[in-house]
Amino acid sequence: MIDTHFRVAFLLACGLLSLCSFSHAFAADWPAADSLPVQKELPDPLVMFDGTKVATVAKWNEERRPQLKEMFQHYMYGYLPAAPTIKATIKHTNEKFLNGKATMKLIEIDLGPKDCPTIELLLVVPNKRSGAVPVILGLNFQGNHSVHSDPSIPLSTRWMQNGDGVVNNRATEKARNTQGDRWEIENTIDQGFAVATFFYGDILPDKNDLNDGVFPFFRKTKEASATDMRAIAGWAWGLHRAVDYLVTDKDIDAKSIVVFGHSRNGKAALVAGAFDDRIAVTIAHQAGTGGSAPSRSHNPKAEPVKRINTSFPHWFNDNFKLFNDATDQLPFDQHALVAICAPRPVLFTCAEKDQWANPAGQLQVLQAASPVYELVGVKGIAKDAAARYDQISGDKLGYFIDEGAHTVTKEHWNVFIKYAKRQLK
Repeated sequence: MIDTHFRVAFLLACGLLSLCSFSHAFAADWPAADSLPVQKELPDPLVMFDGTKVATVAKWNEERRPQLKEMFQHYMYGYLPAAPTIKATIKHTNEKFLNGKATMKLIEIDLGPKDCPTIELLLVVPNKRSGAVPVILGLNFQGNHSVHSDPSIPLSTRWMQNGDGVVNNRATEKARNTQGDRWEIENTIDQGFAVATFFYGDILPDKNDLNDGVFPFFRKTKEASATDMRAIAGWAWGLHRAVDYLVTDKDIDAKSIVVFGHSRNGKAALVAGAFDDRIAVTIAHQAGTGGSAPSRSHNPKAEPVKRINTSFPHWFNDNFKLFNDATDQLPFDQHALVAICAPRPVLFTCAEKDQWANPAGQLQVLQAASPVYELVGVKGIAKDAAARYDQISGDKLGYFIDEGAHTVTKEHWNVFIKYAKRQLK
């Protein structure tokens, strides 16, 4: 065991990081959901809440962008806690991983409070490299043991959904490598990227219990308030803590961190990218409602806001549920979350058979974010851009669709890597 420690203290300096500590300066002024005006179309991201037009980069960066972050937290995701001082310990290293192609590290990230669950980060770095390498960071659904068969990867002890070797909500030896084909670690290593992942249940098990995971340790009151962080925001906050470590690892290029997520983890990846400027590229794969698809959906086959809030009440805060039957009163939509990322690259990847995730609506979201990208000096995606199977449309704002279903394949990973290479060149 390598017992190397990293003590990482991060200052939320002006303009350096768009992390997740807010003064709630606007919070007392936000109107009740039912008093907000009806806006049938996607609200203009370049119009302030009071109707003032945003015409300069300075006004965007100094006023509108912080305002949108505040609104998303107040009305939808809940407020992300301030960044803690983490303690990272490399618990195990295998320099002969993948038959000598890579070095695997198992890193325990202590978030500070006594008895708080830790993040168990799995990092795989290519051995054939001339210096620091880019990394693709993402949450996994079934524990680190599920992404590869290596027996030195410990079984997660967290609560998780039954199935694929999980019995009574706990992983068994049969759970090893059950998600390996969805991670393509060796393929990614072969293309010069490191891979970093941890189980999303390290932050909050995916069940309606806000007294589980790290949540009780990072809120101000015993019970969750209407605007406290919920699961999507919490998982995004956990990705930020992994970034806290990655920027200190000499094997990783701190300016080339790509965040990726599939489905609900894609929603978290998009929130993570919007709220942390250290993330260079954001890839939301089939993220759908509450992530990459608009809440104002015109697709009758897509998941409605009311359905997602009913099925997964722990994903979004209490205020978002007030829009179940009134999505037209939301003072923003998901294009504004993409706009917060500007000028950094964002890729949405979709599947034609996955209409629940609203692939056509996701293209609409990217197009509606484009005016902000253009304001800050980079090309967005054309208003008349058409979906083309198996091709990436756009550049800084990228869109990809295939004829497949709601899953992750080797072909998808090749798209992720191709896009990341283009943007990080």
